[in-house]
This record gives sequence, structure tokens and C-alpha cells, in this order.
Amino acid sequence: MKHDRTFAWMMAIAIAGMTMTACSSDSNEPAKSFTTDPVEQVRLFACEPVDETRAAAIDTIFTEDDIEWFNVSTREIRFKAQDERLFNKLMKNYHHEGLEFRLGENFLFEVSRFVSDIDSRVFLDLVLHYSTIGDDEGNPRYYLHDCYPQQFINDERTQANIKQRAGQWELFTHYLESKGKLRK
Repeated sequence: MKHDRTFAWMMAIAIAGMTMTACSSDSNEPAKSFTTDPVEQVRLFACEPVDETRAAAIDTIFTEDDIEWFNVSTREIRFKAQDERLFNKLMKNYHHEGLEFRLGENFLFEVSRFVSDIDSRVFLDLVLHYSTIGDDEGNPRYYLHDCYPQQFINDERTQANIKQRAGQWELFTHYLESKGKLRK
């Protein structure tokens, strides 16, 4: 319930920003692109799941400053420093449930697990996938996949989770686009 109210407030702010942009434009002015970041203090970050008892002790895994870009087509998330320090922070979360993406103090969505290419488990919800398989094995890649392994993308539970997360996913991609960190 709390997440629904938070999301509703974020959407209201975004809609208000679009309305003010549309209403304030003068016919002689060039059209200005809409940004989903009406408040400069709002920052995107990922952390361990937060509960009410430890909300003050958020262990941040990475922030928007660590993200170089996100490709909406491939779902690859490229970090500026894809180094051992980031990997170790993520591995610390490997046996825990979830990884939250937050926009400021507001919950955006949860990644069910951090997984690697050798993971034998099946996840029918969003995962952060670490991959070293491919043309450039020395250059690991991270992906935000809707399930793991990808062969379960058409499973009805996976599709239901995608649909349930659609609004938050759109907010995530619009926010990254407003920061110049989105590739298509």
C-alpha cells in the first residue's frame, strides 16, 4: 500500500511537470523536452531491501552516478567502473532476497536477485544478471532481465510481473533519459 501511494505521488509530480511545461511554452519559443526530474535533490540508487526498522541504515550498492548508461533494447546497464569493488558489493547481496531501486526516498521497483551465468535457479521476476559469456569475456556485463534464464520470458507469471511493474519501469527509463543515460 505504501509503495502504491509513493508511486502515485511520483506520477503526480511528473504529470504536473509535463502540464507546467506544456502550459508555459510560448508559440515563439522552441519546444523544450520534458524531464522526469522536477526536483534536483531526487537521486536514483539501488540498495538492500529497506524495512521500517532499519530505514535509517540503508546500504547503498550503487547510485545513478555509478551508471554510465542503460540500453532499453538489450537491458544492459553499464557502470562507469565495472570493477571488482562493484561486483563484491553485489555478491554480498547474492544470498539475500531482493535489491531495491529507489528514486530519492521512494521505492521504485525490486530486483528479485543478483544472478550470474552459472546460476542454476529459475527466477520469474526481475533480476540483475552478471554475465561474462560472449565476445568479450574479460569485460563483464550487467543486465536487468525480466526473468532468469531468458527462456522463461513468456511464462504467464513473468508476464504478470512485467505488467505489474510497467509504470515504475517507465519512470525508471524516463528518469535515466532525463539524465542523458539512456540508449535505445
